[in-house]
Amino acid sequence: MEKTINHKVARGFGSLEILAKQAVEGFITGLHKSPFHGFSVEFAEHKRYNNGESTKHIDWKLYGKTDKLYVKRYDEETNLRCQLVIDTSSSMYFPLDSNINKLDFAIDSAAALIYLMRKQRDAVGISLFDKEVKLHTPCKSSMTHHRFLFSQLEHYLNNYHKEQRNTTNISSTLHAVAEQTHKRSLIIIFSDMLDNSDKQEELFAALQHLKHNKHEVVLFNVMDKKKEIEFNFQNRPYTFVDMETGEEIKLNPNQLKDKIADIAQKRQKELKLKCGMHHIDFVSADINEGFNQVLLQYLIKRQKMI
Repeated sequence: MEKTINHKVARGFGSLEILAKQAVEGFITGLHKSPFHGFSVEFAEHKRYNNGESTKHIDWKLYGKTDKLYVKRYDEETNLRCQLVIDTSSSMYFPLDSNINKLDFAIDSAAALIYLMRKQRDAVGISLFDKEVKLHTPCKSSMTHHRFLFSQLEHYLNNYHKEQRNTTNISSTLHAVAEQTHKRSLIIIFSDMLDNSDKQEELFAALQHLKHNKHEVVLFNVMDKKKEIEFNFQNRPYTFVDMETGEEIKLNPNQLKDKIADIAQKRQKELKLKCGMHHIDFVSADINEGFNQVLLQYLIKRQKMI
């Protein structure tokens, strides 16, 4: 189980790249002690030997250490392209009074994935968006490029302003990402999926655009489960503010807790069902559950693709 990390304090002692390294190394150590130990990062360089294959490329040194037969892979076999797409709209700043908000979680998760992809020799790019694409980099695997990505994410973490009202247009931005990502890639999306538009069919048309271009898609639905899905607040009056429009409403959460929680749960189930219909991997990512859930889903998806 992951230890709880105070992300605001941790960033004061090191760069995003260092924190990503610590998260990944802790994750890998945990893998070796868990039922998922087969998802070793060594599969970037090796794959299990299958009966009937040529024995020419068997790694006998690794066999001596593990008593298992692995075949060496080469760069052209292992290279995967991955585009990390991060929602930076104002709703991602929730909760304001917490150790970590949804945007912190998304960027920290993306940083950990970049570091893991470096170990895998995979190519990675990032896209940041709210109502439009703010940054889009191509997928590359060089160390220089990885450091550039870390610097861009760190710059955004240190400079985004929570008082701004940045709305979301997920549909149009995903269409733009689909057009700008030319080669077949794994598209990983971090978003709370709180688009003010009621036109859900447009959202799924955009996701289908990614699939039509032969990309594999994983959607991490980023949320604070306790507050946004279970609507678990203290029994006292609150003023709730729409972080993208500024609209306010005053109420006691207990008056509507069951109804709002039911609506939130139904919405998430519908989103998951529709993603399944379109062959899109949907993952509920609770910001209070750490990054291992993200890293493990990436490894599972990666193993299926190579």
